Amino acid sequence: MTKYIFVFCFIFFSSFKLSTQVSKEKPKLIVGIIVDQMRQEYLYRYYDKFEEGGFKRMMNQGFVTKNTHYNYVPTKTAPGHASVYTGSTPRYHGIISNSWYDRKAKEVLDNVTDPSMKTVGSTSSNGQKSPHKLKGTTITDELQIFSNGRSKVISMSLKDRGAILPGGHLANGAYWYDGETGDFVTSTYYMEELPDWVERFNKTKKVDSLMNLGWNTLLPIAEYVESDSDDQPYEKGFPIKDKPVFPYDLKKLPKKDKYDLLMRTPHGNTILRQLAEDALSSEALGQRGTTDFLAISFSSTDVVGHAFGPQSIEVEDTYLRLDHEIAHLLATLDKTVGKDQYTLFLTADHAGADTPQFLNQSKVPMGMYSNSKIVEKLNAKLVETFQAQNLIVNYSNQQVYLDRELIKSKKLDMKEITDVLVSELYDVKGVAQVYTGADLRRFNFSEKLGALVQLGYNNQRSGDVAVVYEPIYWAAPMSQGTTHGSAYNYDTNVPLLWFGANIPKGETVQRYSITDIAPTISVMLNIKFPSESIGNPISELFKEH
Repeated sequence: MTKYIFVFCFIFFSSFKLSTQVSKEKPKLIVGIIVDQMRQEYLYRYYDKFEEGGFKRMMNQGFVTKNTHYNYVPTKTAPGHASVYTGSTPRYHGIISNSWYDRKAKEVLDNVTDPSMKTVGSTSSNGQKSPHKLKGTTITDELQIFSNGRSKVISMSLKDRGAILPGGHLANGAYWYDGETGDFVTSTYYMEELPDWVERFNKTKKVDSLMNLGWNTLLPIAEYVESDSDDQPYEKGFPIKDKPVFPYDLKKLPKKDKYDLLMRTPHGNTILRQLAEDALSSEALGQRGTTDFLAISFSSTDVVGHAFGPQSIEVEDTYLRLDHEIAHLLATLDKTVGKDQYTLFLTADHAGADTPQFLNQSKVPMGMYSNSKIVEKLNAKLVETFQAQNLIVNYSNQQVYLDRELIKSKKLDMKEITDVLVSELYDVKGVAQVYTGADLRRFNFSEKLGALVQLGYNNQRSGDVAVVYEPIYWAAPMSQGTTHGSAYNYDTNVPLLWFGANIPKGETVQRYSITDIAPTISVMLNIKFPSESIGNPISELFKEH
């Protein structure tokens, strides 16, 4: 009898465990957060100063993938956002940089600019945008397709590309900041007029009140021991004072400058968080009986990072204040959607390099190159070798674009020309590797640099020769601030936090790619992978713990 009772109990509890696993409900809301130019190490460098409800809460109660990298170059904002949400890379989704040379238009064009669209929310041209250059579907598109349009997708950022690309092609609304007016705008791609709640938000003129607060450190400045001293020659401050030092009295700025410079302060993150919370309540996100998606991209971190550099007190203070915004947002999500009713991921579109001047002072090898001198050198060699002028039509994103029509009309050999360019480029100090477009199309590169270049190379939009520089080499001039875009760990390694419904507590040091985020969400929601996704679901999130 005891034996049968044991067997019955075993079957009952096994069945209960299995049914619990199978019946995990989908979250009511997915929240995707991208922090522009955030390094993985910031989570730990500033950890002791974070409050309990922000980054610490996600790290301690959620899952941390500590070894997440971008798997292509260039590591820039537009391709970063596109890659997170498509689960693919520029080779497939086509967003090869923030802007690139368009062979048909014969000029450099922005990644989301669309002259066929009109601005909604202001009289400026800052809303003439759409996702028309993004190839394939995003995870947000797939959610809309799966739900037959019953899900809501709302995307927002201070930057147009930070709102448009995550929203995909089927977003119900995408909103971005207009630095000319201080308002949030959208495009006729999405709607003919702003929703009432966005109109009301704009009328409050929160930018004015936030900028009038100025910017001083959140904590006593002596406590910012994780950063360099305040007055550094490599920092680019504000036009209202001679030195880049706290405090910044932003009330002195003219109104137009206040609007434009909002993004160079932590107040930009504050106003975006406020807009996101208004969206939660006004759109009833996660409260309508189906899974919705809220995509948020915090941009001020990037603008502050570019101006002041990773060693600055300004960057540290921006992250301490962002931590407060994250904590406020999580508390609002708990209240409006419910604890354990939403799933949130947080990552970055790229990381960022240390400032050249800081590295130079620290005796770390670094260098600079001049794009204009490189083009001059290449042109001279082509004239000498082929007696032909103007064969190079553009050099950008570390790629050479050749005039293919001119080459064809002169009956020149493309391979001979690119071979000459490769040879000349290897003579440039700081050049690590050079790849021709023909080779990137023909061969499958397995070594690290070649693989990263190949996954960032799009056959229709990229140049004819691609260059990779040595670590810690920048395009001159770089007298202040920092940048990003390289193939090296300081630009590729970004945070990836998972938090909320069905997310186990833990961490992993296994290497993951940024392209693994979208397929992970697909598995969580039991929907199709984005059309060109090359990533794999993060299996550790689905193990029983």
